[in-house]
Amino acid sequence: MRRVTYSMNVSLDGYIAGPDGEFNWTEPEPEVFRFWIDEIRKVDVHLLGRRLYETMLYWEDPEQEASFDDAEREWAALWNPLPKVVFSTTLSAVQGSARLASGSVAEEIERLKAEPGEGEIAIGGATLAAQAAAAGLIDEYRAMVYPVLVGGGIPFFPRDERRVDLELVETRTFASKIVYLSYRVRQDSETMSR
Repeated sequence: MRRVTYSMNVSLDGYIAGPDGEFNWTEPEPEVFRFWIDEIRKVDVHLLGRRLYETMLYWEDPEQEASFDDAEREWAALWNPLPKVVFSTTLSAVQGSARLASGSVAEEIERLKAEPGEGEIAIGGATLAAQAAAAGLIDEYRAMVYPVLVGGGIPFFPRDERRVDLELVETRTFASKIVYLSYRVRQDSETMSR
């Protein structure tokens, strides 16, 4: 069955964006960017909240694309055709390979898991991930931890999260001292609600 993964860049103190909403501290160096390119190849569909969807439109902008280097063009070539499901109560339309969600996060994930495919169902955005986590639908948590403390903002993990037992899948330390951590939800966890 297709796995549901939640991946984001995160500060050491646990935030995906600082108090002012900025995340300029997450500018990836080439080795980290290459890692994300390799990771997106494993994804069949990406679920996004409105804010992340609007941020990622940068990759679909032809004016921006003219300035892309080789790695950025490779990312855009993978990202742009990737099917995306956008969760928003304010958008009336989306573009490219995106569609607006027609149901709740749980309903969309159930529908996507029932479809054929081997690739991952990726979730981006803390608010959306919190909804999936509350329903016990995340199979793997992946954090690219940056060596910075931002002091507040949007947390990677919801603050009212129930206990979830995890097992370490992978760690990787990059030359820039950014650390990638991947944890799978333990199948024997009593706290799982699947």
